[in-house]
Amino acid sequence: MQEKKEEDLQQASNKVSEVGIDEVGKGAIFGPVFSAVLVLTEKNKFILKQYGVTDSKKLTPKKRKLLLPKILSLSSDYGIGQSSAREIDNLGIRVATELSMIRALKKLKEKPSELKIDGPLLLRPWKGIQKNIVSGDSKFISIASASIVAKVARDNLMERLEKKYSGYLIFKNKGYGTKEHLSLIKKNGITKLHRKSFLKKSNLI
Repeated sequence: MQEKKEEDLQQASNKVSEVGIDEVGKGAIFGPVFSAVLVLTEKNKFILKQYGVTDSKKLTPKKRKLLLPKILSLSSDYGIGQSSAREIDNLGIRVATELSMIRALKKLKEKPSELKIDGPLLLRPWKGIQKNIVSGDSKFISIASASIVAKVARDNLMERLEKKYSGYLIFKNKGYGTKEHLSLIKKNGITKLHRKSFLKKSNLI
């Protein structure tokens, strides 16, 4: 009887899923904002924690890349979405970020019953149950995993864009407004992937 009970508990923990979503690149001045959503069972959350999954900002780029295949193979489902620099300029960063999240969510096979979102802002277009968790990427493995997937996907794109937009050290700054990046914009001008709305704030336009 005890064995049966343990078996039932085991099956239940495999079925219970946590769905976490996170964005990356919100504060950058070049390129899109990315979002990823991850669906994980209790069992696989525990395994990923053992592998060292935590907030992507606390991990080295090498560690994130090593964790990525493990995360994807252990997730029940996942989706990645992005919103372009032009959409960010036209809609504003919050709406564009929400758009990238909705695009990620639309890639899931089924709509989550509850969504855990990193940060204090509601995902306004989402009509399901959602919970906002400040510093969620340090508290929930599903959000931490989503932050790693989004970060690696965006970093990979930045490395590819370096070839097309050389002269801005995009592979190094990943599109963020470092002092070096801003001085290179002054020298080389802005590209169509620079966020003009962000550069206006820096008085570079």
